[in-house]
Amino acid sequence: MLTQWEVILRLVLAVAAGGLIGIEREIHGRAAGFRTQILVCLGSTLIMLISIYGFAESGIDGSRWDPGRLAAQVVSGIGFLGAGTILREGLSIKGLTTAASLWVVAGIGLAIGSGFYLGAVIATLLAVLTLVNKLEQYLLPHEERSLRLQVADRPGQLAAIATLLGQRRVNIRTMTVDTTDDGECYVEMRVETPHGIQLEGLMQELSSLSEVKEISWQ
Repeated sequence: MLTQWEVILRLVLAVAAGGLIGIEREIHGRAAGFRTQILVCLGSTLIMLISIYGFAESGIDGSRWDPGRLAAQVVSGIGFLGAGTILREGLSIKGLTTAASLWVVAGIGLAIGSGFYLGAVIATLLAVLTLVNKLEQYLLPHEERSLRLQVADRPGQLAAIATLLGQRRVNIRTMTVDTTDDGECYVEMRVETPHGIQLEGLMQELSSLSEVKEISWQ
């Protein structure tokens, strides 16, 4: 059995690990921020401690003692909490990274609760580095731009524009649409374009769409 100080050490380490990841999420204003990440890591650590040491004396010679049972429920159950952070805004989906961070934090908490400190510390550092540095910017270079369009307010126009951009590997980050009473639609998008893309050619393709009237980049 653990001593009281060992229990306190593991729970405090869980708060520290969850807090490090939570700070990055809080800075970016995500739904699952500082307190949420701490509580997930702390809760999973406590459940792991209960799973290992709370039932150690059950059964004969430990025949009915399975410390992995409660831990497995944490791994599967954290999906419901992560799903609550995923939101759809227009054509983009937000919250996937935050949901993944919750899943990782739960794993870190289980590692701390089981006494696997090295794995917990390394996983925490790697998770923080991944969230802060955004490695995909170096591996898959993109440039962020602002795209403005004036189109006729007709059904299916935005879908056609989004399809064309997707075919050219242009990622739509955000989109706002203003519709006027005279049947005009003004669209502003924040997009990520692949490195080296020919903007002139892309503008010509967008202009070829039947209801697109004006295009500008910033």
